[in-house]
Amino acid sequence: MVTAHIRTRNLNLYFAQNHVLHNITMSIHTHKITAMIGPSGCGKSSLLRCFNRMNDLIPSARVEGSIYLNDEDIYSSKANVPQIRTKVGMVFQKPNPFPKSIYNNVAYGPKIQGKISKSEINDIVEKSLQGAWLWDEVKDRLHSPAMALSGGQQQRLCIARALANGPAILLLDEPTSALDPQSTAKIEELCLALKDQVTILIVTHNIAQAGRISDYIAFMYLGDLVEFGESSEVFTVPKDPRTEAYLTGVFG
Repeated sequence: MVTAHIRTRNLNLYFAQNHVLHNITMSIHTHKITAMIGPSGCGKSSLLRCFNRMNDLIPSARVEGSIYLNDEDIYSSKANVPQIRTKVGMVFQKPNPFPKSIYNNVAYGPKIQGKISKSEINDIVEKSLQGAWLWDEVKDRLHSPAMALSGGQQQRLCIARALANGPAILLLDEPTSALDPQSTAKIEELCLALKDQVTILIVTHNIAQAGRISDYIAFMYLGDLVEFGESSEVFTVPKDPRTEAYLTGVFG
């Protein structure tokens, strides 16, 4: 049985007078990969940032409607925003490791969440690096600078850093756009392995990538959710002519 992990209901997003997202209603399924596709400027990343309230950091941002994480309305006045961001991890387009050691990048989140023993931190660091398929490459240099890693390794470190907080959901905003094909393939394989553990939403401009790894597709255009469905159906028999036009390269 497929269950909804996140649900949006009549979600609207404004930046000052600019109406960026229009009445988005959708369900993101548990332990599946949902790829959000569409041309630049269509609202994909803005929608992604709604799911962990990152748009709150933009003074002109205003949200109307609801987003439910399980049964919790994350935009209610009672919502605990730091706790939401712990549950909903995010990895950005460009790898952004902290200017710290590999170890301290991964340990940072658990440390600031409260008192925790050194041995527990060590276990979390190892488990998170293993989860991001990075442990074998860095286990002998955990206290080396994270910035010395390759681009692909840095992005997997950022995934490990997110995993260290024990998230239920992982948001990936074009995580491979700055990477070479080999590193991209590794991140894609990692996503497929991680979906047993977390629900994944990925924004991508790479239609082939969306086809390779996603279970569901959300096609967005000019702030509207045009089409949402199982990837196999959207790619073979899209219901909306705009979806078909985008997938066949008429516009992009």
